[in-house]
Amino acid sequence: MPRFLSAQPDARLIPLPWSVPLAAWPTEHLVALPRGISRHVVRFIQVGDGVLAAKEVLESPAVHEYRTLQELHRVGAPAVEPVAVVTDRVGPDGQPLDPILLTRHLQFSLPYRSLFSTGVRPETVSRLLDAMVVLLARLHLIGFLWGDVSLSNILFRRDAGEFAAYLVDAETAEMHDVLTTGQRAHDLDIAIVNLFGEFSDLEAGKLLDESLDPLELVQQIESRYHALWRELTGVEEFSGDELFRIESRVRRLNQLGFDVAELDIRTARDGSSVTIQPKVVDAGHHSRRLLRLTGLDTEEHQAQRLLNDLDTYRARYGLGHVEESVVAHRWLTESFQPVVHAVPPELTGKREQAQIFHEVLDYRWYASQRAQREVPLTEAVHGYIHDVLAVLPDEVISNEFVGAGSRTLLNPYDPSQGFADDEEEEEAPFDPWEAAASDPDFESLPAVFDIDALRKLKG
Repeated sequence: MPRFLSAQPDARLIPLPWSVPLAAWPTEHLVALPRGISRHVVRFIQVGDGVLAAKEVLESPAVHEYRTLQELHRVGAPAVEPVAVVTDRVGPDGQPLDPILLTRHLQFSLPYRSLFSTGVRPETVSRLLDAMVVLLARLHLIGFLWGDVSLSNILFRRDAGEFAAYLVDAETAEMHDVLTTGQRAHDLDIAIVNLFGEFSDLEAGKLLDESLDPLELVQQIESRYHALWRELTGVEEFSGDELFRIESRVRRLNQLGFDVAELDIRTARDGSSVTIQPKVVDAGHHSRRLLRLTGLDTEEHQAQRLLNDLDTYRARYGLGHVEESVVAHRWLTESFQPVVHAVPPELTGKREQAQIFHEVLDYRWYASQRAQREVPLTEAVHGYIHDVLAVLPDEVISNEFVGAGSRTLLNPYDPSQGFADDEEEEEAPFDPWEAAASDPDFESLPAVFDIDALRKLKG
């Protein structure tokens, strides 16, 4: 009888075929979902109405990863949620089987191979790089030494016009009170080596835009990380008559999506100079505010977009004198909920609700420009559903195998195995998961975080 290590035991796990090697599990328990490359056997399994990711791994790293993910989940870090570790597995022949680590499937998430496909524009890749940099900085802020930063260990979710990145694999990770400069540099060096190899692999497989160079991409990651880290933790000194720069620093951090829980301020004895340094910085500034006002739990850029629309709603209806929480309730019931409730049930797997609302706002703006009038929200949402949402691929659970013409996946539950006819093909294999990836259309980002421009904007 297998043993279950879990903080929240689920009786529905007990009847599953734990005595069978994960690679041989019957298909009635499996779900075909896109996933990244892994050195372990990984499958998505159906448990009730939910889906879990199952990874077969040795007991010591399985338990270590489970504990580490628990700690990340406790502090609200962007990582997959651990569910259980299944040990003491024995096969039909009496031989022991490796334990299985179970994590909750992150809905609406995509592995990098579903995004770095032929034709994806450089500015889309730029947004993915930013998401990776923010993820690494957030983890370093809480003392998390990853030890194996790579594209394969990250999942991406759409976040308004950007992406949010989530940690998937924590086998080699360590939690510390504070990371030293050397530890952070070591993690960044690992990231550069791993990511260069993965970008080169995508380039060799003709899955990377020809204008993108793997070396330049990893150099951008390094420069962006250092720029962000300086803004989050760096010391800033100014004259005593420029005290407004204290508030400006906090506003810049808020704009980047971070709250300042503690700010170290030191003043010269004669008052001629002031030195400030953020001591405790916590991500999620906008998402926490939106959650407090509306109860909506969203990604950070989605929250910022929704809050902007809330402010517009307040101004449009002259509600500046009304309590913010009251206005937020009206906006929720009169703007947000009618939009998401208008989506037919068969299309709810296309995008999560906050992302749909963001895309409706974009659709409304472009429609208003074309029509040279303000398009009502009701008209915009129906146009968006018909013109955009209906033709998008699902980004949530689907039991339908995405086909590629007449080609057949060798194993629909393990897309990394390729196609049944790959040996007969000379050209690069066509990946149906990648072909289904959408390509957001937004203006290009700079090669580094433009902190100076942000300072001018917020100063």
